[in-house]
Amino acid sequence: MTSILKVDTIQDADGNNIINESGNTITIGASGDTISIPSGATFNINGTAGTGIGTNTPAFFVELSSSQSGVSDDTFTKVTFNNEEFDTASAFDSSTNYRFTVPSGEAGKYVFFAQVDVDSESNSNLDNSTLQFKKNGSVIRSQEYNHLNNPPRSHVVASTILEAMSESDYMEIFVRLEATDAGGGRFNGTNSFFGGYKIIE
Repeated sequence: MTSILKVDTIQDADGNNIINESGNTITIGASGDTISIPSGATFNINGTAGTGIGTNTPAFFVELSSSQSGVSDDTFTKVTFNNEEFDTASAFDSSTNYRFTVPSGEAGKYVFFAQVDVDSESNSNLDNSTLQFKKNGSVIRSQEYNHLNNPPRSHVVASTILEAMSESDYMEIFVRLEATDAGGGRFNGTNSFFGGYKIIE
């Protein structure tokens, strides 16, 4: 036998709303309540996820608008990413420090990735390039590419996950290139980018 219970509101013993329907909106719980999904249960969203659903933000993706020239040979140089494709929290400084800074209230785990297109301005061959992620001025990840003395343009790419980024921590990208004639080079605007996002937990 099937039973149907028709009500607009279900309350607890203290008179607080547990489930309430008004129009086409169903409210579960009240402000200050904790709604728990037991271990082993599954929470499915088959429709459109509305507000309050977790998102991988803050998130940003920046590029070089044009080539960064005059890069010294065999020296780590900050990449001055100055064109923002998106920056959800306005947390990337694309005009002065060229860095991402964790906004207030957004501490946590972060994913970062970067690629820099390197070029010897004198058309000499490239020996090596190294990309560094610097957190608060200190190297936390480094990736070196051996270009095997190949001509004169290549790229270096790397990614990292940081378990603990605190408020006001910042991340920058530095790259060193080595050309066979020690003439230095440039970071090309084409295919040079830096991005990151907070991991949902």
